[in-house]
Amino acid sequence: MNALIAMLYREAKIRTTNLTFIFWDLFYPLCYMLVFGVGVNAALGSPFALAGVDYNAFFLGGVLAMASFGIAANTSWSFFLDRDNGIFFEMLTYPLSRTAYLLGKVLFNVVIALLQAGITIALGRLLFGIHMRWDLVPLAFVGMAIGTAGWFFFYSIFALKTRRNDIFNSVTSVFYFVFLFASSMFYPLDPLPRWLRAAASVNPISWQIDWFRYTSIGMGSAHRAALEGLAFLFFVLAAFAYAVHCLRQQE
Repeated sequence: MNALIAMLYREAKIRTTNLTFIFWDLFYPLCYMLVFGVGVNAALGSPFALAGVDYNAFFLGGVLAMASFGIAANTSWSFFLDRDNGIFFEMLTYPLSRTAYLLGKVLFNVVIALLQAGITIALGRLLFGIHMRWDLVPLAFVGMAIGTAGWFFFYSIFALKTRRNDIFNSVTSVFYFVFLFASSMFYPLDPLPRWLRAAASVNPISWQIDWFRYTSIGMGSAHRAALEGLAFLFFVLAAFAYAVHCLRQQE
């Protein structure tokens, strides 16, 4: 069994000991769709009615990005669990590259994220009648896999740099608020103040959301989605490189 498979097996064993946590990861995005999607659509009507897109369809891309973001944050917290039980520094002595350590730690959670995306897309179609671009949907799954890994690498930097759990939780809470609300997740950007549009345009989660909107319902342009997808890929690679660097400094 090579190092990467061994790490994948370990993470799977740890995660499957708490099936409630996995159930939460799989289905909590649907709660957001019910609360925000159905609620906003019913209360205010669709801001995209002329374009033939209701708020449920618009919000689907945001829900997928939110799930990717949340699963990654939960996964990065496991570094503190490994430190508390003493296994973290022991694992650094194993014949295991730092790259394999990070990739193996996130692989099982990428599988969870892909299952979650499949459930959300399927129930979005069945429950809310969202019209999918089935020819593009496979690209949404690609974005979910890369996005979950990327956000995990990003959060791992802070988990590895931080020694106190409470500080890490404070940092992730601030990031959760800033990244999600200074983005196009809940509302279109055009009517917003210029400063908020500028902040959202350089927010990596906005790039991921636009990718999901194009690859799920065909909203937006292929050119813009490709450019933002490429920018997000560079973000993922940079986060991965620096996370590996931070992990090497733990020795």
